[in-house]
Amino acid sequence: MSKRWEDWTAQETTDFQQAFLTWYQQEKRNLPWRYNQDPYRIWISEIMLQQTRVDTVIDYFYRFMETFPTIQDLANAPEDKLLKVWEGLGYYSRARNLQTAAKQIMEEFEGEFPTTVEDIRSLKGIGPYTAGAISSIAFDLPEPAIDGNVMRVVSRLFCIEADIAKASSRKVFDEAMRKIISYDQPGEFNQAMMDLGSSICTPTKPQCELCPIQNFCQAYQEKRQTDFPVKSKKQKPKDVYYIAGIIENNQQEIFLQQRPESGLLASMWLFPLEEISAARFEELQERYDPNRWDLFSDALIAEDSPELFSTEAVVWQKKILGEVTHVFSHLRWHIIIFYGRNTAPLTLEGQWVRPNRFSNYVFPKPQQKMLEVFENNLADDKD
Repeated sequence: MSKRWEDWTAQETTDFQQAFLTWYQQEKRNLPWRYNQDPYRIWISEIMLQQTRVDTVIDYFYRFMETFPTIQDLANAPEDKLLKVWEGLGYYSRARNLQTAAKQIMEEFEGEFPTTVEDIRSLKGIGPYTAGAISSIAFDLPEPAIDGNVMRVVSRLFCIEADIAKASSRKVFDEAMRKIISYDQPGEFNQAMMDLGSSICTPTKPQCELCPIQNFCQAYQEKRQTDFPVKSKKQKPKDVYYIAGIIENNQQEIFLQQRPESGLLASMWLFPLEEISAARFEELQERYDPNRWDLFSDALIAEDSPELFSTEAVVWQKKILGEVTHVFSHLRWHIIIFYGRNTAPLTLEGQWVRPNRFSNYVFPKPQQKMLEVFENNLADDKD
């Protein structure tokens, strides 16, 4: 039977902490938000690191801190400027929540980052993990920071059978972490957990021979490392199908539309999109010859799509420029891209924008992918 955390003696806990923290001091990653204990920097980095790899975050972090060096700068920033700095990181609600929380700090805490777990948790967008990370790293409070990496390490350490996909399981991991966390160096301990989970105690091929705590690990001793963590299967993203229209006028301007102020990709700019059925999507793939550039005047695309492509103000090319796929946490977008020339006043709501002005508009990842397809076609056409 596996040894639980309650069964560890005080000496075992101390030995574990010493081995773990010694390893961390020798091997810790050199990351820009680890230079000091500034809670603002730690907060921004932790929000960015949600759903995003460390290597990707680093450049964004530098750019963000240069643009918004203080909480006040963030609170007072125009939203479009904030989203532009965030562009490409995805999950844009994170950026909006950051600004809402910055305004909370200015209004409720006189511009100073709160120092208690309860007050930190009161900020918009901060849950138990982020509150634990900030309070332990910035303020040396013995609060666990429990994310997927930590649950994986701890589940193997004690052979915990609790399903990490269930919210109710967090209580088990919280209890275990409060037993083993270092009360002298809680921030260092939590960061050691993060580093171990991302570099050694990985999901599928843990490098147990390099692990500083293998002597304490029940799963290693029982040779059951890959049995943990226990996680029920995640529901697959729903497939959604679209046609996108890249429309250009005689002034070499491209037509863009802004998303609604709420919901997915709120207030961002994309080429016009219209949702179609999966069956219609497949028909379009089969019908349009990808090797033909000839224009056609009978608006054939309008037969296959709703309002956007039935307009007589655009002459569409028969060639599909390309297709892109983008996966959100709950949706998978499939987009077929057409190109059209504007020939009459367009009644759709949107803006005509020259490509050299695109940098002034916030583009989500699907738009960036579509733009790349368009630019590649232009380059091929010139060749």
